[in-house]
Amino acid sequence: MCWGFLNRIPIMLEDFSVFDEINLYITPDKFYLEPLGKGYGKVLEIDRMSQEISLQANSGQIPRSSSRKTVYGVLGVIRLIAGPYLVVITGRTKIGSINSQEIWKLDSTELICYPRTLTHLTESQINMDREYKSMVNLVLNTPGLYFSYTYDLTHSLQRLHNTPPQFLMNSMFSRADQRFLWNRFLLKQFCTSEACNNFALPLMHGFVSINQCSLNGKPFTFSLISRRSCNRAGTRLFTRGVDQNGYVANFVETEQIVESSGDKSSFVQIRGSIPLFWQQQPNLKYKPRPALMQSENHVEAFAKHFDTQVIDYGRQIVVNLVDHRGSEGELEEAYKDMVNRVNNNNVRYESFDFHAECRKMRWDRLKILIDRLAHEQDEFSHFLLLRDGTLASLQDGVFRTNCIDCLDRTNVVQSMLARRSLNNVLQRLGILRPGQLIENQFAFESLFKTVWADNADYISTQYSGTGALKTDFTRTGKRTRIGLIRDGLNSITRYYKNNFTDGFRQDAIDVFLGHYLVDNNEGVTVPCPLEVNRGWKYITFPMILCVAVAMFCANVITPSEYTTGSLLCLLFWGSMVGVTFSLIMYYGHEFIDAPRLRAVYNIALVQA
Repeated sequence: MCWGFLNRIPIMLEDFSVFDEINLYITPDKFYLEPLGKGYGKVLEIDRMSQEISLQANSGQIPRSSSRKTVYGVLGVIRLIAGPYLVVITGRTKIGSINSQEIWKLDSTELICYPRTLTHLTESQINMDREYKSMVNLVLNTPGLYFSYTYDLTHSLQRLHNTPPQFLMNSMFSRADQRFLWNRFLLKQFCTSEACNNFALPLMHGFVSINQCSLNGKPFTFSLISRRSCNRAGTRLFTRGVDQNGYVANFVETEQIVESSGDKSSFVQIRGSIPLFWQQQPNLKYKPRPALMQSENHVEAFAKHFDTQVIDYGRQIVVNLVDHRGSEGELEEAYKDMVNRVNNNNVRYESFDFHAECRKMRWDRLKILIDRLAHEQDEFSHFLLLRDGTLASLQDGVFRTNCIDCLDRTNVVQSMLARRSLNNVLQRLGILRPGQLIENQFAFESLFKTVWADNADYISTQYSGTGALKTDFTRTGKRTRIGLIRDGLNSITRYYKNNFTDGFRQDAIDVFLGHYLVDNNEGVTVPCPLEVNRGWKYITFPMILCVAVAMFCANVITPSEYTTGSLLCLLFWGSMVGVTFSLIMYYGHEFIDAPRLRAVYNIALVQA
């Protein structure tokens, strides 16, 4: 049922919005949150000892001696070893407006500890608490965190339009789409009563770009929003495939929006990891072999995933871009077989071997895939709400695109589908004349490519740690040698981060999302998983390798002439380099930065 109240949102949201500027007063006993500029007349009091929260009339109870700072929102509360921390926004940047509502990007935050001192902790606990705090800050400092005080940024325009009027009577926190609410765990710790409703600010992770444009003298707003799911969130090689609940890794909903003189249109696409149980654990090899997990119930999780997807989005066209050979080919066959086995009439499988079809830089062959999908894209249509309130069309299905990472190849294809939809929308709104295409509007075409390439970089950085590959095609429309060099540098950086820093980043995500609950007795009566004892190989093999490399180089450089003895030394130290390097690669899993909290989290799930 369509309720048709999207145009009334700017009027109705005022009473249920979140305060955008707050004076935070800090005393030894309490935090006082005083909204600014709204004549609210009340103050939220947080007792630092009992942790009780109450909304009181502002009757001058705030001590004059208390320290004061202006914050731009409360993201919630997180409990670490030292106790609860209040998480507040200290810096923001305005991105633009969607549906006349302001959208902001998170710039900086601060964690404020409830306990006044850390004297109740041991020195070891203080260090552990500091490490947990750095994990939270790592997530908060990741590019691409956005919020709005009045707009439900976690919802697409079509979902907002199809929501009943009672929806707007709820708080911003409770009406947000829980899939894309990245601080939902923090807000659950904070929102212990309705008194917090106007203070709890939802946070979305992904990408937002809002651009004022004009074609043929007609102004319009072109926006792109990507929403990363916090279900099965994680880093590239440590989080793959599906879980028991049907949630997949790197699930992202991308919405392309056009607003023109009151008309509103959106086109939604999704991406997500292959919904089977598979893993690709880092082991120091450049490309670890992905492997299906035979012991898991693939059918049940697969069916759960697509049942939910069909409810949320309607029909699904699965666009699988992985290779048809090698280890990726095994996943492709398993994916295709599972679609046929489950036999969901709302799901159709479309496979396209991206690398084979586009080899030798023949990226023009992507048109073969787009032509295959054209008929169904026209059937799916797009959401279009006219300025007079007429619902001209609804989007009746989505393309679910994936490659092995759901990053580089995926973004290229999604941008091409988005361009095709945008041509249709702009012609339908009368912005483009009949026969005109945005490909021939060079200034706007350049903007379109830049926005989609920036989207690729953000989503890739959030999942893999580096910008996307193949963005030279997205930005310029062709593959270039400079792009190949840039991709090579990004690939090397990915290799380093995925093997040597992503374990800490995975732990940070699990702490922030509440997948791992920190016990304040860690380090005293409860073992702390942060304390990991590495095996003897971790120190011994790298030391031997360094010595062997140094001695080999010395024996190459220092002799004035090569004798039998010096050649034997070269052979010995060269052999030591080769043998030690081979042993390090053989025991590669012992040298990577693996998540330390995930094992504890998985044990807790099994026991539950």
